[in-house]
Amino acid sequence: MNATDTKPRTGLLSLAQLHEAVADQQIRAVTPVVPDMQGRLKGKRLNAGVFLDRLEAGATSGETCAYILATDRDMTPSNKYGLTGWSQGFQDMSDRPDLDTIRFMPHTPGVALVHCDAVDTGGKLLDIAPRQMLRTQLALLEAEGYEIRIGWESEFLASHGQRPVTRHNADYALNHSPGLSDFFHRLEEALSDAETPVEALKCEGARGQLEVTFPYGEAMRACDNYTVYRQTLQHVAEQRGMRVNFMAAPSDEVGSGLHLHLSLWRDGEPVFATTHDDDLSEAMEQAIGGLLKSLLDLAPLWAPVPNSYKRYRPYSFAPVFMNWGYDHRGCAVRVTGHGLGRHLEVRVAGADANPYLVAVAAIASILRGLKEKIEPPFAYAGDAYRDRFSPRIHHDLVEGLRAFMSSDFAAKALGEGVLYHYGTAAQHELDVHRTRVTDVERERGDSRA
Repeated sequence: MNATDTKPRTGLLSLAQLHEAVADQQIRAVTPVVPDMQGRLKGKRLNAGVFLDRLEAGATSGETCAYILATDRDMTPSNKYGLTGWSQGFQDMSDRPDLDTIRFMPHTPGVALVHCDAVDTGGKLLDIAPRQMLRTQLALLEAEGYEIRIGWESEFLASHGQRPVTRHNADYALNHSPGLSDFFHRLEEALSDAETPVEALKCEGARGQLEVTFPYGEAMRACDNYTVYRQTLQHVAEQRGMRVNFMAAPSDEVGSGLHLHLSLWRDGEPVFATTHDDDLSEAMEQAIGGLLKSLLDLAPLWAPVPNSYKRYRPYSFAPVFMNWGYDHRGCAVRVTGHGLGRHLEVRVAGADANPYLVAVAAIASILRGLKEKIEPPFAYAGDAYRDRFSPRIHHDLVEGLRAFMSSDFAAKALGEGVLYHYGTAAQHELDVHRTRVTDVERERGDSRA
């Protein structure tokens, strides 16, 4: 769309189009949102006229309590973060709209959504906010002469109450039930209307497991689109009496991933492109080397809670070792695509991960590979779960947090403040789990001797 278009009904809107839509009473409210540490959208519903008046006055779109960037999935107030707490009275932060992200939200008629950046009372962008963390890494990558394009594969479980939407392994099946076909159709329609189009939808290997794949794009837009997808998916599912589950390991037998597809570009050309499928460009070699050497130091960014680590099981299609291979779905990093479409798939993140933070970890690792010219080990060609040479992915969050907090690379790549902030979040998750009695403990402790 451009500024001369009138009466927009779907997709992204320019500021001029938003003014027109408000004047025509197509848009009555605007929700300025900030992605939180878990990748959820948080904000308020503002009267559209109030939102526009604040913009005209040069003000931010409003304030939100800073604890939305210093809390857990249950929104538990904590006094352990430097950003906010009881000693600061849980003060506000301001929301600065990114006017390139205004969009019509079809599942909430009359409401526009705009992504915002979190700023402190002095107008400084908060470096611990996921969008700002990603922006920092993108700027560092640009300084090296590169841009990155990414796409997501999102796996999740869907059910009607306790009944999965598929009763068996329906991977690639097309004989969808009428209810599932309707769900797919409505989700495609809603995401397209929100200018977050999907590339493909499919059933996956576990009962009730589905996958949504998104096309390549600019990194910030891809992450923003993913948060819109999560919100839209939830709404479309609830309309149909369905529940969706984004746990990395929702059961003993099932793992759901968030796979990151990426490629580097320079001067508008893909630098991973090759003529033959068994060739690697120098930039791709160094990117793989950086990912394999560095991702384990950044684990709390892509595996943030204890459950995340229960996904890394042999023969689960989730990686167990930090290895790579050509079109190998047992490896942590998969070389895939052909010719100009040659790219990497990073398979370490689970469905519970924040997309901005997964991208941050990948870009920081690739930057290290490029700067230090890290050469990767040989591609793994056999059973990747029998690898005896590559480092193992952390067994649990305890190991992941220990590596994170002791890593000079993580501190340098993210900054000490960001390191402490996300280390605090990981420690909080461990503290919560240490006080809970699990079903396994009840089963094994119920002695019948």
